[in-house]
Amino acid sequence: MADLKTQFEQAQKDVKTLKARPSNEDLLTLYALYKQGSVGDVSGSRPGMLDPVGRAKYDAWARLKGKSKDEAMKRYVAKVKELLAR
Repeated sequence: MADLKTQFEQAQKDVKTLKARPSNEDLLTLYALYKQGSVGDVSGSRPGMLDPVGRAKYDAWARLKGKSKDEAMKRYVAKVKELLAR
């Protein structure tokens, strides 16, 4: 667990060193995995129609509902490694 948490924290630093901006889909995936790994299941109400960015982020996070924090952290680390390899 401690090793996974260390990898997760390192991936958070590594993602800031990406040479190219990831696609919107990749950014939503990273956001959702980060939130699920650090906070857990989505909470609060879904943003309204006038906040399309907030709504997309909420929906991406909500799709991960029920995934464990550990699974989300593993997937986040893997996604960052994939993006760094591009």
